[in-house]
Amino acid sequence: MKCLTPILLLLVFTLGCKKESKTTKDIAFNESKESIETVFKSNQSIPSFQNIPLEEDQKNYTVNPIVTDLTNPWGMTWLPNGDLIYTEKEGDLYRFDGKKSYQISGVPEVYVRGQGGLLDVTAHPNFKENKSIYISYASSEGEGTGGHTAIANAILKNDYLTDLKVLYKAAPNTKKGQHFGSRFAWDQEGYLYFSIGERGERDVNPQDLKRDGGKIYRIHDDGRVPTDNPFVGVAGAKTAAFTYGNRNPQGMTAHPKTGEIITHEHGPQGGDEINFIKPGRNYGWPVISYGENYGGGEFAESTAKEGMEQPFYYWVPSIAPSGFAIIDTTAYGDWNGNYLVGSLKFQYLEMLYIKDKRVIKREKLVDGIGRLRNVKMGPDGLIYIAVEGKGIFSIKR
Repeated sequence: MKCLTPILLLLVFTLGCKKESKTTKDIAFNESKESIETVFKSNQSIPSFQNIPLEEDQKNYTVNPIVTDLTNPWGMTWLPNGDLIYTEKEGDLYRFDGKKSYQISGVPEVYVRGQGGLLDVTAHPNFKENKSIYISYASSEGEGTGGHTAIANAILKNDYLTDLKVLYKAAPNTKKGQHFGSRFAWDQEGYLYFSIGERGERDVNPQDLKRDGGKIYRIHDDGRVPTDNPFVGVAGAKTAAFTYGNRNPQGMTAHPKTGEIITHEHGPQGGDEINFIKPGRNYGWPVISYGENYGGGEFAESTAKEGMEQPFYYWVPSIAPSGFAIIDTTAYGDWNGNYLVGSLKFQYLEMLYIKDKRVIKREKLVDGIGRLRNVKMGPDGLIYIAVEGKGIFSIKR
């Protein structure tokens, strides 16, 4: 029997070359599934909501400019004193004190290409004590030509980043310009979550635990990998990964009541999704999807498969979601508890009414304002939105 082993290996290799994308995908899934399926049970509940009508903008609020004349404001966070920190995708970081913006120096070299650049920013939960902030950006450092998503932290002192340390750098670099991710969220235990898109390699990266991209990651605030991360001990796996089978998550938040990490991600033509992030889960891309190829035509095996998560909600057609927030204040009346998702494609802020853990109503806000890149709840309890080509605004009701 031993003499047959090389022949079998040669046969597998030959078949893999003839149909590379599907075989690579299946091998990656099977390798990881054996190690985790007895521990992690996937959500197979098909979303029961379909064709929820999108109600028109009621315009029962006011929109107030905060920072104007911005090109592509991507990330937003606040310091304990109320100052707003925001990024411009082209590579600049700013602090706004309520009257004026001040540029922050010491930003590392940013690889600007396509959707890549200086992306999200978040302050450490204990910023008042440690002055630490975190940035996600496209970086050309490391293996290969082009760039990939990097996560770094630094000390903010006198509008300068000092002691900058790269905590995670995805590899290998690629010249592809799409799907860098990348959003931040902190959970109640102080772990940092971040997303990295599959970098346009849908049949290679998201289903392979040995490759970066198409995943949600979880690390300690100093970059260490938690020992209870789901793929620690899986041979060759990216142990910082917390989930896989994600496409390009550009929205992530922690639920203000439960602390659960929730993301949304871009589908192709249809199939944008909202997902509750659970350790070790496979969110299906590109094996299952409610979307189709750009220009039409199915590409996924189906919309459901054993071992792969069903979304909490999905959009058909796609809205191209970016930015994610949950309203957690009675100041907004019956808006309290609703989800907010920016639409790049249709240039409005979508509000999803939630009841009994499901979406019951959809409504437009700030319809036509521009490409909504980000939405967050500020420390003052107001909704803040970042709009490409315009700036940052607050919404009062």
